[in-house]
Amino acid sequence: MIKDDLIIRLSKKTGFSNKFSKKLINDFLNVVSFNIKNNRCNIKNFGTFKLINKKERLGRNPKTKEEFVISERKAISFVASKKIIDVLNKDK
Repeated sequence: MIKDDLIIRLSKKTGFSNKFSKKLINDFLNVVSFNIKNNRCNIKNFGTFKLINKKERLGRNPKTKEEFVISERKAISFVASKKIIDVLNKDK
């Protein structure tokens, strides 16, 4: 799913215009990004986003076996809430 798909679905579900739905999605993503930069974003009944600092490490191209350095970087971890996990497992 891409952001445009999310905007269209939100617009159809709520009856809001595409322009307003796009603003809602962009504002939501900006708030989440800001909170993740401050180390953690917990959205009740959805999940928790957490900032992870990864150290520099040695990587290897599996095809050529050539080694290279993977630089230090930041990554995001997401842990779904129990409510979301229960919804996903309900259909089994």
